Amino acid sequence: MTRARSGATVGAVGLVVLGLVCQEVGAGVAVLLFPDAGPIGMVTLRLAFSALILLAIFRPRLRGRTRADWGTVAAFGLVLAGMNALFYLALARLPLGPTVTIEYLGPLVLSVVLARRASAWLWAVLALAGVGLLARGGFDDLDPLGVALAAGAGLMWVGYILLSARTGRRFERLDGLAIAMAIGGLGILPLGVASAGAAFLDLRVLGLGLAVAVLSSAVPYGLELLALRRLPAETFSILLSLAPALAAGAGFVVLHQSLEAWDLVAIALVIVASIGAVRAAARRKAALDEISPT
Repeated sequence: MTRARSGATVGAVGLVVLGLVCQEVGAGVAVLLFPDAGPIGMVTLRLAFSALILLAIFRPRLRGRTRADWGTVAAFGLVLAGMNALFYLALARLPLGPTVTIEYLGPLVLSVVLARRASAWLWAVLALAGVGLLARGGFDDLDPLGVALAAGAGLMWVGYILLSARTGRRFERLDGLAIAMAIGGLGILPLGVASAGAAFLDLRVLGLGLAVAVLSSAVPYGLELLALRRLPAETFSILLSLAPALAAGAGFVVLHQSLEAWDLVAIALVIVASIGAVRAAARRKAALDEISPT
């Protein structure tokens, strides 16, 4: 039983990491489409295509849901739309690495608030050091509005973590995510049409928008929703410290943004913090299993 639980934890970690890789590569591709569709247009394409994919695959059950179920999934959908809109608006003004770095501060604060042991604080502080080092010297000339938008996306990210876990408990499979995507897509659709206009008729834009939806929404959100059923929220939040490092890597590969030696040190710090958080979670689960093997 202990080995099974530990294996489940490691598997959940793999889901989170894979989701983050897809998300940051998708963000890099989205930037390339900003001249055609704009940030809000890209968010609209991303959510709309993701909703269509998930609705077609899972065909979620709509009848028999409680008012609390609908309230949770509606809030989740609106948070998804707000988080993505703020992130892309920030990305239009800031490089990918600093944008994700600022956005990550939200989940990092959540991990510290939820921490109940000194070790959790240690890994959070180590992750914060890595995030700060990754941003060192990079915030001096950043657009103030871009920084504010990225910080707002970080606050929305906190809501995403909490509502994603709550949605996963109320809806089977990925039904809740599919419904939330549809709600978020419908909510932002008028703004997207007004912003992108004729770009939505361009097959190239639609094709790349579909790719962004798969990479940045459908795959990573689905994987994270599954992972949150096995990982506590504080451990998941610290795992997200990989996001700035992966964003820097995606910026290098997709957008040809250079990495310096200090950037590699920062990446190492956040990876160590993530590994430490995962191992600590696995040890806590193993100890609980020994106390109560059933």
